Amino acid sequence: MKKIFVVGAGFMGSGIAQVCAQAGYGVVLMDVDRQVLDKALAGIRWSTGKLSSKGLLNEPHETIVQRIITVTDLKKSATADWVIEAALENENLKLEIFRELDRLTPARTPLATNTSSIPITRIARAIRHSERVLGLHFFGPVPFMGLVEVVRGEKTSSEIFDKGVYFVRSLGKTPVKVRKDIPGFVMNRIFSAAFKECVELVSEGVVSPADIDLGMRLGYGWNVGPFEIADNAGLDTFVRVNESMRTLGADHLVTRCDLLQHMVQEGRLGKKTGEGFYRYTKDGKKIKDAH
Repeated sequence: MKKIFVVGAGFMGSGIAQVCAQAGYGVVLMDVDRQVLDKALAGIRWSTGKLSSKGLLNEPHETIVQRIITVTDLKKSATADWVIEAALENENLKLEIFRELDRLTPARTPLATNTSSIPITRIARAIRHSERVLGLHFFGPVPFMGLVEVVRGEKTSSEIFDKGVYFVRSLGKTPVKVRKDIPGFVMNRIFSAAFKECVELVSEGVVSPADIDLGMRLGYGWNVGPFEIADNAGLDTFVRVNESMRTLGADHLVTRCDLLQHMVQEGRLGKKTGEGFYRYTKDGKKIKDAH
């Protein structure tokens, strides 16, 4: 059984760990916070249990959960076949993690980052063998989203890029091959351009978040509206991505208004805090007619 080492047990990292375990891989899920790890494992157990109850798994969900072990340091990355970093969208933090991974892992081990905006080439500068670094940008919630961007940095080798495409397919996901390393890659740049306009229209009092979400679902065939997507991912994540995009010269994709910053300062981060553009029950269900 191949082993996958996932760094970061938040919303994205726990989802990545789950789909790897569902695909039959052994998974080591790492986070410096034991409470975050415990919450992630409980969430994975709940999620796989729901999938099992719907007949969507071909084995007992506890078998899947048992493939995942949790740790609070990076040492076990030394024996992994793949390492996937899914820490906060903070470039300095990611560089620190990759420097340590470079020290611990063999030069042949592929090192992937789940960054949604930072160019792979900037992260790869922390690694002596930068040809083994690539982007695997999963979309959340990971167990239900079929798309993963496979992003090639300036020095990513063809072999590693092809391995990334194959690995994504082994998870039952569909790879989108991003052959040029630019801030935000492809899908996030397209979404950012749309979301920028959405946030500014709401900030100016033109329309409500609920009506925009309704319009995008019914008028353009989106399964989930842009504000529902934002609440699900976390508004603090969107603020960090916006800051990163500005720093990297893609400020034309970032909203001019400060609505998101105010909401984050008020603790309205989305589903994970019970309130964002919508309000949610304790088990994460959206309360109808909120806002």
